[in-house]
Amino acid sequence: MTRRGGASPTDDELRVARMWRQELRLSRQQDWSSNAAGVDEAGRGPLAGPVVAAAVLLRRRTYICSLDDSKRLTPGKRELLSREIKDVALAWAVAEVSVEEIDLSNILRASHQAMRKALEGLAVKTSFAGALLDGLPVPGLGWPHLAVVDGDALCPSIAAASIIAKVHRDGLMVGLDEIYPQYGFAKHKGYATAEHVAALRAHGPCPVHRRSFSWRGSNLFELAGDRESPS
Repeated sequence: MTRRGGASPTDDELRVARMWRQELRLSRQQDWSSNAAGVDEAGRGPLAGPVVAAAVLLRRRTYICSLDDSKRLTPGKRELLSREIKDVALAWAVAEVSVEEIDLSNILRASHQAMRKALEGLAVKTSFAGALLDGLPVPGLGWPHLAVVDGDALCPSIAAASIIAKVHRDGLMVGLDEIYPQYGFAKHKGYATAEHVAALRAHGPCPVHRRSFSWRGSNLFELAGDRESPS
């Protein structure tokens, strides 16, 4: 593989090219003749905030420098890549499922709903042959799809979706931190850190906490000593 002018490709270009070979091989196995959408979610594990999913359609073999699983990137790098992905993508969409909906069903169903909504948003903008998802199959997704374990590290389209979903959700949690500063949402993004659990014990849950969730066997209300939640 050589670049224009005879220069050898960089290690990063070779890495992303290997990701594309993997993604295109999976698409061929599904007999998808046109582009597949990448889909991923962010926010299944936290004790607070919505769950978010993104769907991204990239032109095949698009090279985006440092494209990778969002968990392997710094927050600053994710922010830069999210903007670049949105600029170069054929189309992209983001969907949120609220805390209330999470508590009414469960986080797995809410995550699946977010993925469906993201694909619906993408379908309004463009057509695609099917979807590549990170993790496990999604019953009733509504589109042909293939689930890929660790797909956000293996397939460029899923990696792109993971970055957009993560950056979008982190932005929501920073906004919630301004409304409920006592919990430190901007720092831990709703995950069950020691700081977050201590704030729950001190203040009780707020309206954006997932009341159906537990931490180490304790319900959020139990963590808070059953005190009335702040408004």
